[in-house]
Amino acid sequence: MNTMDVKRKWILIILTLILVGFTIFWGKADPDLRKLILNLPTNTDVLFWSTAQRDAAFRSMDRMPILVKSRIIPTSKNIHHLPMGAPLDIGIDVAAYMKDQRTAGLIILQDGKIRLEKYGLDFSSDGRWTSFSVAKSITSTLVGVAIKDGFIKNVNDMVSEYIPDLKGSVYDHVTIKQLLTMTSGVKWNEDYGDPQSDVAKFNNHKAEPGMDATVSYMRNLMREASPGAKWVYKTGETNLIGVLVSSASKQNLSTYLSDKIWQPFGMEMDASWLLGDTGHEISGCCIQASTRDFARFGLFIMGDGFIDGKSVLPEGWVEDATFTHVITDEVGYGYGYQWWTLNDGAFSARGIFGQGIFFDPKSNLIIASNSNWPQASDAQGGDHARKRLAFYRQVQKAIDREGKP
Repeated sequence: MNTMDVKRKWILIILTLILVGFTIFWGKADPDLRKLILNLPTNTDVLFWSTAQRDAAFRSMDRMPILVKSRIIPTSKNIHHLPMGAPLDIGIDVAAYMKDQRTAGLIILQDGKIRLEKYGLDFSSDGRWTSFSVAKSITSTLVGVAIKDGFIKNVNDMVSEYIPDLKGSVYDHVTIKQLLTMTSGVKWNEDYGDPQSDVAKFNNHKAEPGMDATVSYMRNLMREASPGAKWVYKTGETNLIGVLVSSASKQNLSTYLSDKIWQPFGMEMDASWLLGDTGHEISGCCIQASTRDFARFGLFIMGDGFIDGKSVLPEGWVEDATFTHVITDEVGYGYGYQWWTLNDGAFSARGIFGQGIFFDPKSNLIIASNSNWPQASDAQGGDHARKRLAFYRQVQKAIDREGKP
């Protein structure tokens, strides 16, 4: 046998072994992993993925270490049980609504009981779906936890007291409260359809040596208004809030969230949090959790942050955080501490592509949903956000009807 024949033989053996190995792997892979492999995004710009790529990735964001790393948020074995309540007659075709919204998971809790739970897009209660900006409301809650723990004095402290690399920058005289309410006065572009917007660029920013990537990007921005004078939605500032909490508490956010809320409240599944290039949680985004656990976080907030009779939040924190501190440029909505507020006392956590947790304290109502809208938000076309709010209102009316004789 000549040298060429030997090479061909070894190439054939290697290719056969690769094929056999892949066949075994494919046979053992779960359906979500198979879907991810077949639709694997080739870049980290989620705003510009195809619908099929998002369908696959939103349930598996923490299973793409080639693109982005993640950190587990462990839970405990002591699960907060969600009892079943009476089925809720909303008065509309819920299946049609979910199809239009491209909803993966929908749970309605009232008085702590499940009144409705449905899934779509081949998703189920056993899966985890990404949160996008729903994580903002969770991050802001950790500010309250850190104040309760004594790591942060109060929301009127200057941000640069906790993030020294911001000293001398546009954020040097911005308070924590102004970050929480997105009224820093710093210029920012949150256009999800613009590849050159700040929100599209900052996650790929190469950090200055020894500095967190978000801090490195944000410290070079410019001012457009006095602190406290103008509301502008800025995902980058929520990432700064996350850096602030971890710097003050001397813990990563995943561990802090797990120790203070996820484990003691009794979340059903481990969650995860995606990490930026410098190893810090992307705190304006990207918590992966089950739809039920997002609903449980809603219960935690609705219960004023109490766990086993003791609140992990300062007295009055939830009321202050969900109060309308500023009017936004979105008609009908105000803004609190990273919470969207409505004029009837309802409030919500919202994420692009249709993620959300809606609260109506008067009805003790929580609606948690995960979706994959065709666009990130209505600003890029469509009316999915408007229809979702109409659905929330329909649910409120259905519960109101139940209470009338």
